[in-house]
Amino acid sequence: MSDTQFPSPADQQKALWLSTLAFTLCFAVWTIFSIIGLAIRQELGLTEFQYGLLIATPILTGSLTRLILGVWTERYGGRIVFPLQMILTGAATWALTWAQSYGGFLLAALGVGLAGGSFIIGVAYVSKWFPAGRQGTALGIFGMGNVGAAVTKFLAPFVLVAWGWEAVAQIWAVGIALMGVMFFIVARDDPAFRARRAQGIAAPSLSQQFAPLKNLQVWRFALYYFFVFGGFVALALWLPHYLIDVYRTDVRVAGMAAAAFSLAASVFRAYGGVLSDRFGARTVMYWTFGFSAVLLFMLSYPPTDYVIHGKDGAITFSTEMGLPGFVITLFVLGFFMSLGKAAVYKHIPVYYPDHVGAVGGLVGMIGGLGGFILPIVFGALLDLTGVYTSCFALLFVIVVVSAGWMHLSVRAMERKAHGAALDRLPTFPELAEVHDPERTAMPRTLDDWRPEDPQFWAATGRRIARRNLWISIPALLLAFSVWMVWSMVVARLPAIGFQFSTGQLFWLAALPGLSGATLRIFYSFMVPIFGGRLWTTLATASLLLPALGIGYAVQNPQTPYLIFLALALLCGFGGGNFASSMANIAYFFPKAEKGNALALNAGLGNLGVSVMQFLVPLVVTAGVFGAMGGAPQPLADGGRLWMQNAGFVWVPFILVATAAAWLGMNDIADARASFREQAVIFTRKHNWLMCILYTGTFGSFIGYSAGFPLLTKLAFPEVNALQYVFLGPLVGALSRAGTGWISDRFGGGRVTFWTFAAMILATFGVISALGAGSFLAFFAAFMALFFLTGVGNASTFQMIPAIMGREIPRLMPELDAAARRRQSERESAAIIAFTSAIAAYGAFFIPKAYGTSIAMTGSPTGALWAFLGFYVICLGITWAIYTRRGGVLHDLEGGRAAPAAPQTA
Repeated sequence: MSDTQFPSPADQQKALWLSTLAFTLCFAVWTIFSIIGLAIRQELGLTEFQYGLLIATPILTGSLTRLILGVWTERYGGRIVFPLQMILTGAATWALTWAQSYGGFLLAALGVGLAGGSFIIGVAYVSKWFPAGRQGTALGIFGMGNVGAAVTKFLAPFVLVAWGWEAVAQIWAVGIALMGVMFFIVARDDPAFRARRAQGIAAPSLSQQFAPLKNLQVWRFALYYFFVFGGFVALALWLPHYLIDVYRTDVRVAGMAAAAFSLAASVFRAYGGVLSDRFGARTVMYWTFGFSAVLLFMLSYPPTDYVIHGKDGAITFSTEMGLPGFVITLFVLGFFMSLGKAAVYKHIPVYYPDHVGAVGGLVGMIGGLGGFILPIVFGALLDLTGVYTSCFALLFVIVVVSAGWMHLSVRAMERKAHGAALDRLPTFPELAEVHDPERTAMPRTLDDWRPEDPQFWAATGRRIARRNLWISIPALLLAFSVWMVWSMVVARLPAIGFQFSTGQLFWLAALPGLSGATLRIFYSFMVPIFGGRLWTTLATASLLLPALGIGYAVQNPQTPYLIFLALALLCGFGGGNFASSMANIAYFFPKAEKGNALALNAGLGNLGVSVMQFLVPLVVTAGVFGAMGGAPQPLADGGRLWMQNAGFVWVPFILVATAAAWLGMNDIADARASFREQAVIFTRKHNWLMCILYTGTFGSFIGYSAGFPLLTKLAFPEVNALQYVFLGPLVGALSRAGTGWISDRFGGGRVTFWTFAAMILATFGVISALGAGSFLAFFAAFMALFFLTGVGNASTFQMIPAIMGREIPRLMPELDAAARRRQSERESAAIIAFTSAIAAYGAFFIPKAYGTSIAMTGSPTGALWAFLGFYVICLGITWAIYTRRGGVLHDLEGGRAAPAAPQTA
């Protein structure tokens, strides 16, 4: 952009005000549920949680789409992306009027949420029209489009009362669609896009656009925006409901009062841009956080009655904020939040002028997610505490954390740049030249990393690599523990008063597997983008959400089932961590030690399942955390359980592991992976065949681990098996680590064939034991299954490098020997990562298959017969494709031992 000739002031103003008008209409549509949601809630009889989820759903779509819309705007230009987004939003908004059920409204609300993605399109488009010295003011004016929330709150209540909520949806839909058409006709491509197209310069690649996202500074900006924008959206949605319940106003008064907050939090954004240009964005952020903390403390103080025992008797008085004071305080809070929104986006084009779309998209996405997450949390806090002002208390905590992080980061940055003398200065020089906007390097980054150099490896490499490995292992062990913790929790929920059906319980056991397997696909690409140190820290810290959530949810038998479903999905964070952890550790070790390192990381990480199944039954029987952990749940037989400890027990370990990852791990500067280079595996048939085989081994291991406790409890209720079901995952993890040499000696294909044959027999043994009602036979057969899955995990992954070593010369004969070796290694690594993601779906399908079989036949044996049939298919594939005479691996394994390969899970 530095070489771009800026257009005339008239063209600049035209682009700015056209974008601002479009963003205003988009924001009006995005917050439409704050008004029509009240009517829909009454019409459908929704609970607090259902209502919170409904009004927050559009915020989810608008948030998640911001990152990709920002990237598309950089690539295709705002003149194309902006109109397309508005027209699609109009269609989705009109579709609201066709919904007939709660699920239909949620589906339509996802489409309405596209309106929220307009913000990053406008930021990427408008910023290109102005020089750096005026971008704060320009983006502040554009950000005034947040006033669309006030427009909806001013006008929609009157349309709703006059013609019904359907008229509101239809009028808003037509308005935004017409705006999309007008924008396409009137707007022009931004100067940077025109210059790039005129010079024939290709659009930046995804890796180039995402490169700055590994900088922790970007995530700090995202937290600021989580409060100033996410908090604004959440309150804009929540306030009408709050005002009606707390102050007993009607919908029109509630809409007007909430609109006052939305107005203040929107129109002053332009002033925030002016102040940021004049005094600096950092100074404005100090003002925002300081005043917001004071105002939120006032708002979070609940109505309270006091009794003071004086010398002449009791002195009583009470404190309560009246409606006028509440509205005024909210207005002032909105004013400072609007200044902060402008200040955050003043930072981005200054620090990252060539990455506004990606960086701004991420920051906007996190901020938007605040608007989705916070209303749900507001509702959950209200259900758990019964205190309406708990929503403001939560925002107060977020402000304090944000302000503290900003202040410490600023001081550390300036001390590093200018020395300790700055500690004596009463103020900080605003935006001092202490940070190079072009640098995205993180602290503790290894710029020189040569593990294949024997001298470098012996002198420094081995020590650093092993430190990262031994920090990674406990973090991954905790991830597996949290991933599978529902398998133990759901078995005891009926005993502590939860009236869930068997099918609902199996859904809770299965959903972590579904989300964890899906997240593995995405987590595989995170380390090259963010760096192993930062991503391991974030991924480990994310485990706190399900751990704390489970601890609080199980204490109240009235907790809605939807909250349990959400927590089960969040446990999938643990499953996703495996892919990124393995990718990270693989970069640290030379080829000669890579297999052992990956085996240690994965094998000991898998032990988290066994550790969890051993530890949870112990900690739920005692008040480990005292009064802080909450009261126990009574049992019908007079006993007590502290089921919340199943979640709380991991919290201190997660905190320690998170701190260890941040303080002790490293990033590797040249650790890069191109998705385009790896995507060739999707054209390889052996990739898909190995997905089937690895699902039969690892998918069985993780699925049986998830479903074994509940299946045992249902099949043999008289046996207290939960105290030793941990032995199954333990046997599977240890056999996987200890039997790899068998595949090295006899060949992975041969071992896989005989493993599946043995698994068929073991599964038949389980079926027979269930029919005979013999727990000992059932347990023994399952231990055999777990042992065999571990053997198969090692053997299937031993096959992959051998297969690609044979296939690449045939598929790509034009490559020389060195190029064939590199291509084979690249594709082998990619197939290993992809198969591990696909196989992890076994954690979902196996428990769900049990539940379906029980619902349809009254017995889990139907599911077990299906598993046996699948193993027969795997056995046939292994023989027909790989081990028979003429198969891919027959000559190789018949003539000599198969080459060693890294082991993963």
